[in-house]
Amino acid sequence: MPDIEVVRQGLRKTGKYMMEYELAWGNAGNISARTTDDRYLITASGTFLGELEDTDLVECSLSGQIVDSNGKKPSKETPMHRAIYENRPDIGAVLHASPFYSTLVACSSIEIPSNWFVETMYYLERVERVAYHHPGSTNLGDAVAEKAKAANILLLENHGVLVYDVSIQEARMSLQTLEMACKMLIVSRTANIEMNGLSRETEMSFLEKAGYKPRRNWNL
Repeated sequence: MPDIEVVRQGLRKTGKYMMEYELAWGNAGNISARTTDDRYLITASGTFLGELEDTDLVECSLSGQIVDSNGKKPSKETPMHRAIYENRPDIGAVLHASPFYSTLVACSSIEIPSNWFVETMYYLERVERVAYHHPGSTNLGDAVAEKAKAANILLLENHGVLVYDVSIQEARMSLQTLEMACKMLIVSRTANIEMNGLSRETEMSFLEKAGYKPRRNWNL
């Protein structure tokens, strides 16, 4: 596991990155990263991701206890984050946000194609939807837990997105790829541009043989 100070620095940089690249806005969104097998740091309730301080990060355990609060409450969306870490021991970071285009798609029935370009084939290989539940509720946490092993990207209907991966850097890349693909999807529809997706055979060949990155193990 990485040093906790390295994790803190990574979360601060990621929060700033998300704001700069319009992957988050206002005080919406929350991010976390695993510090040990059974602990993780998560942003405090009401924090602004673009200006995170060390005191804005609360350490929690998978048992639901607050280990180090810095006098603050962890994000109300903690049940979602904990659900991912409990069900996916391979996951090192979880990002929850409401980027414009990704959230637009999450509020619709539009399907996101994964066969457009290299990054979509890898990062968007599996995307699942989670029906609406009130933010921070145990029902939402339970719904996320049910889908945690099926994908690394969850579209939270009428809410936003939940992206998780083995590291903060990979989760960030996944979130940006998702937003780019959703923007292309909406713009191409608006402009009546017909997109040419790669064949399923080519997509599978890329995942298994191209050597871009090792294919994800979905037999969890």
